[in-house]
Amino acid sequence: MGEDAVQTVKVALMQALILATPILGAGLIVGLIVSLFQAVTQVQEQTLSFVPKIIVMILVAVILLSWIAMQMMDFAVAMFTGT
Repeated sequence: MGEDAVQTVKVALMQALILATPILGAGLIVGLIVSLFQAVTQVQEQTLSFVPKIIVMILVAVILLSWIAMQMMDFAVAMFTGT
């Protein structure tokens, strides 16, 4: 019984990681580019690092919304049917 619960939590966390990776990866890449730009130009504006990351992460989430929804539906079906 306890082993089933551990396995279910493990699968759920892995699914969450898979769904979050593209969004977080886009934020990481934009953050590196903005940081490089700030280092080269010596512009130390705090909002310059947050605004582009937020915009890109929202855009990636909107673009991948159908894929995320399909993955979540597949996961829910697997959880409820026990497969």
